[in-house]
Amino acid sequence: MVIVIQCKDKIGLVALISGVLAQHGINILSMREFVDTTASVFFARIVVDSHEDASDLQGALKTVLPEDASIKVNPNPIKKVILLVTKEYHCLSDILIRNHFKTLGASVEAVIGNHPDLENICQRFEVPFHFISHEGKEKYLFENEIKQQIHQYHFDYLILAKFMRILSPDFIADFPERIINIHHSFLPAFIGASPYRQAFNRGVKLIGATAHFVTNQLDEGPIIAQQTIPVNHTFSVADMVKAGKEIEKAVLIKAIQLVFDDRVFVLDNKTVVFD
Repeated sequence: MVIVIQCKDKIGLVALISGVLAQHGINILSMREFVDTTASVFFARIVVDSHEDASDLQGALKTVLPEDASIKVNPNPIKKVILLVTKEYHCLSDILIRNHFKTLGASVEAVIGNHPDLENICQRFEVPFHFISHEGKEKYLFENEIKQQIHQYHFDYLILAKFMRILSPDFIADFPERIINIHHSFLPAFIGASPYRQAFNRGVKLIGATAHFVTNQLDEGPIIAQQTIPVNHTFSVADMVKAGKEIEKAVLIKAIQLVFDDRVFVLDNKTVVFD
């Protein structure tokens, strides 16, 4: 069983939490905790050896923790996700393979694409694919069609696996802290379109990828995971794109598996990650 807690900090929280668990005869297997001293916020992820009723334990913890406490006891260990894609296949194929062999830590419920190009690979893995074109439509109509399709499923997160469309504030507001994107640069460098060409023109010696939660600020949401690789003057834009695809896959997988494992907490525009 996993317990995740986020609340206002105060002296004695670890003792209070441990006391409740002891009263219920629950053994702590591991505990990670952190205090953001600037915001005075406490975070904890606790793994316990118990099959205690989750609602009873959550209620007991709530009585000893601050009123604003967010407490989740035994969150669903297998998250359900919907992927949004365009034409690039590298992130999607990596996720589908892991999903097929049950190493993803989640279940891919469906894939939605604004181009039909990736339908075939989804069919091969027996994952439903829904084609919703954006051509000739106002953004709100296009996004409404996507939302209608999304709501046909039960899901925990939306994963933008190279979905090359900017989502509107109205769409994002419907799924707060539930949309995860992979951006092909080491943010905050090279925000927006064509980051590899931006990087090439700047003559950088490192390129990277960033997985983050989506907010109304383009490519500026809370960062979950990042990674870089070296490049040099011999790299063309095409070389950077080829190298970047490998790192994009790695960073996206790392980020979503951290989220699926309930290791990521959001505080304003930052994250606390118990890696």
